[in-house]
Amino acid sequence: MSKKLSFSESLKTIPQNIFSGFVVSLIALPLGLGLAIASEAPPLAGIIAAVAGGLVVSVFGGSHVTIAGPGNGLVIVLLAAITSLGEGNLFEGYLFTLAAIIFSGFLLFIFGVLRLGAMSEFFPATALQGMLAAIGVGILAKQFHIMLGIRGVSGGTIEQLVAIPYSFINFIATYPFSGILGFLSLVFLFLYSRIRNPYFHLIPAPMWVVVASIGIGYYYNLVLNEPVPIVQELLIKIPDQLFTNLPRPNFSKWFDINFLGVVVSITLVANIESLLSIKAVDKLDPKKRRSNVNKDLRALGLASIVSGFLGGLNVVTVIARSSVNVNNGGTNRSANFFHAAFLVLFVVFLGEQIQRIPLTVLAAILVYTGYRLASPENLIRIYKIGPEQALIFVVTLATTLFTSLILGIVVGIIFTFITHLFLSKNFFLFSINIFKPNVLMYLEEQSGNYYVSVKNFCSFLNFFRLKAKLDQIPETEHAVVDFSLCDFVDHTVMEGIHDYQQSFSRKGGNFETIGLDIHAAETQHPFAVRKSLPINALLGLESPLSGRQKSLSGFAEQRQWKYSPKLNNDPKGLDSFLFFESKVINYRINSLWNPDESFTIFDVSFSEGAFITKEDLKATFLLFSTPFKLPIFVLDKEDLKTTLYGWAGFDDINFPEHPDFSNLFHLSGNNTKAIRKLFSSELIFFFESHPFFHIESNGNTLLIKGKDRLSSLQEIKMMLSFAKDLYLLLNAQSAK
Repeated sequence: MSKKLSFSESLKTIPQNIFSGFVVSLIALPLGLGLAIASEAPPLAGIIAAVAGGLVVSVFGGSHVTIAGPGNGLVIVLLAAITSLGEGNLFEGYLFTLAAIIFSGFLLFIFGVLRLGAMSEFFPATALQGMLAAIGVGILAKQFHIMLGIRGVSGGTIEQLVAIPYSFINFIATYPFSGILGFLSLVFLFLYSRIRNPYFHLIPAPMWVVVASIGIGYYYNLVLNEPVPIVQELLIKIPDQLFTNLPRPNFSKWFDINFLGVVVSITLVANIESLLSIKAVDKLDPKKRRSNVNKDLRALGLASIVSGFLGGLNVVTVIARSSVNVNNGGTNRSANFFHAAFLVLFVVFLGEQIQRIPLTVLAAILVYTGYRLASPENLIRIYKIGPEQALIFVVTLATTLFTSLILGIVVGIIFTFITHLFLSKNFFLFSINIFKPNVLMYLEEQSGNYYVSVKNFCSFLNFFRLKAKLDQIPETEHAVVDFSLCDFVDHTVMEGIHDYQQSFSRKGGNFETIGLDIHAAETQHPFAVRKSLPINALLGLESPLSGRQKSLSGFAEQRQWKYSPKLNNDPKGLDSFLFFESKVINYRINSLWNPDESFTIFDVSFSEGAFITKEDLKATFLLFSTPFKLPIFVLDKEDLKTTLYGWAGFDDINFPEHPDFSNLFHLSGNNTKAIRKLFSSELIFFFESHPFFHIESNGNTLLIKGKDRLSSLQEIKMMLSFAKDLYLLLNAQSAK
């Protein structure tokens, strides 16, 4: 029944997916042509990749609303491949590159089979941003000249960047018609978002400039009766016999080291671009579904193989076209199929119109794309996370520009690791723990919460271990991730944790992080690198608030309570309780209290044992005073520890008339008579019907402790509710 219902629902969504596929095709057409031309491949190579991607991935893919086709990130790689493999002959280089694309497709498919989709987690987020920015600079550097109608500017990315002023001066001096079209197209692309008319935005910006350029051509032909003043070299060419003259890949260099290097480069970039795009698009999915990444890699590999044999470029998941799909109502993979179908119709029936598109206009679209990838705003945003992140970004960007993409990302990874060592100032921490499991997860019986503890350090090097545990938790549940035993947390992890928080929130679950309160950060940004500091260094330190601290501050503000995140190493008031009798109190932090100070909540760091048995622990406590005298007692859960208490002389006070309570709890104190008087049947029933808390009385004040760890905000709310109910019950008893 569910399958039929699902199929029925799918049928109902076909019209909106047809519409979304059509809108996406309007973007895919100019971008596909432009990306192919930018790679020095035939214009239709990009369209073939989009069609192969749409047809194959829509059937075999594991994503729901993604769009597949040629990617921005591969332009520089494919350009270098065609140029180098052909040794000056671009067409021969293109045929060799087709073979490399097919090999790359096989590798992507194998990655999916081997479930290596998680390998993207080994790349630091900032280094990836630097690599993508370098790709953007490369696209912009080459296409800027073509946009102005100037061909023949050779050299690498740096040489082409240096030549931009000369090309611009030449353009100003000559004013070629094609260059004016390109330049005005670029201006329009930048201004498009500022046009507020919603009907205008029904047509994507790239399609507007393409349609306008074709319309100008018809104006010259039909109105002015003149040829369009654009040289033939700057117009798109489509073969007459489109389906009979498909290029054949040349596999003769498959054993060549340069060829294998091209295969590795293409595979690396295709893998990274696809995985990042899939992750990003999952956040946009209105149904909040999570893609099967490995299934998608297999489908992308198959699509690249098909595309390569037909003369097309690599197939990757593309974020821009995928976001357009979501924004226009795409709900399932059929939108990807329809976008491919419309592209076939465009090429078959509108081939003559496509050949009227000036290359300068397509180049303007790519210049704008390159700028978006390498925008200075990206560097500013990264700098706000931390100056060290900006340095990683710049180093990766510069290395990629001056060497190669693979070397750039390798240097970015190494430099990120070195930066982590410098920030943590603890080479020993990384060296001895890098291969050790650092994540423990279990389901807490009483609360039903998933508790995840992270130890030592958590960075891009071992984030996959934490992700593997978090991915096992249903997003409708309550997860608590504890970093209190973790000395270092990097930017990649903080950003990943933020993604999980959003995902759980969308699905109705709750995802909380604890234990980052004593970690220092260079900036206020929530994704900033965090490292633990010694207690003496934390005293008086104004460190940025962690996410949990911000939640506690908001919690206090809502209730008109006071909150202080400051660290206090004064044990006053706690040393009178039995719990702390054999423990050393290190400090208190995160104190919350109501105006009359009858309730106080705080975190405590304390130590047990000595020398090699010494262990540092953290937990959340609540104190409240009563207007009447209480007997001194300790109420704990019956377990091995309380059995040892009995052997040590702490007798368990039982209530024969309440056997369940006596079996569940260990109650001890010197004044048995007073304790029995306090523990009325009503109070006993109260404890039996509520979640367990460790409770102590020193005669004037009650100490309440939850779990043997820091409590999440939700758990603090439960603890406070429990304490208020207990307070009211004790007051009612004292009034009798």
